[in-house]
Amino acid sequence: MFSFLKKANLHLTPPPSTDIHSHLLAGIDDGAKNWNETLEMLRILSGLGIERFITTPHIMSDIYRNEPAGIMAKLEELKGLLIENQIMLQLEAAAEYYLDEFLLKKMDANEQLLTFGKKYLLFETNFLSEPLQLKNFIFQASSKGYHLILAHPERYEYMTLEKAEDLRNRGVLFQLNTLSILGFYSRPVQKMAYQFIDKGWVEFLGSDCHSPLQANFIANGQRNKYYQKAIQLPLLNNSI
Repeated sequence: MFSFLKKANLHLTPPPSTDIHSHLLAGIDDGAKNWNETLEMLRILSGLGIERFITTPHIMSDIYRNEPAGIMAKLEELKGLLIENQIMLQLEAAAEYYLDEFLLKKMDANEQLLTFGKKYLLFETNFLSEPLQLKNFIFQASSKGYHLILAHPERYEYMTLEKAEDLRNRGVLFQLNTLSILGFYSRPVQKMAYQFIDKGWVEFLGSDCHSPLQANFIANGQRNKYYQKAIQLPLLNNSI
């Protein structure tokens, strides 16, 4: 057994104790390849003070056709593994839905969608261009009682502050990636993340962790000025 819950650096504000975006379930998307990678990610992230993980595998029609039953079966498998290793962490599962016809058909048919908290639905879009159906999707989902969370808005090439403000006015909540703030992806993505933080346009932080490499990047970036500023915002992570 290894100790997961190391004390965070006393000079730094620890991250929210709940992480709402990660890819920990082995072998079902582009996240953890096996359970050893999962355990290593959990070891690193929990060492920062994160105690609860709502893991969110991709659901995408042309690549990851995951279904709620399969995701929950994988979650139970991971919970069993933690029990075997006497690891005390809270694990839950939802999904990161890709906005495509597959998702729209599910919503039209009132099929079960994986949510968390107050019917929060995490979704992502095409990275290059704004989907034509985005605003209609927001209207449909909201009318069905879903509270939409846009995953990593800072990463979309089509995103501008004007478009971001419009989405927020339509009730869409923003989840920023810690990796974006720390500069893992690119300087333009990091710059957009900084702008959202300066404006207070952040409801959730998420690791969006896919690998031990990314977990280590997060662990090594805790002193980042804007990351520490983001943690001070009135985030909803710990209230769900």
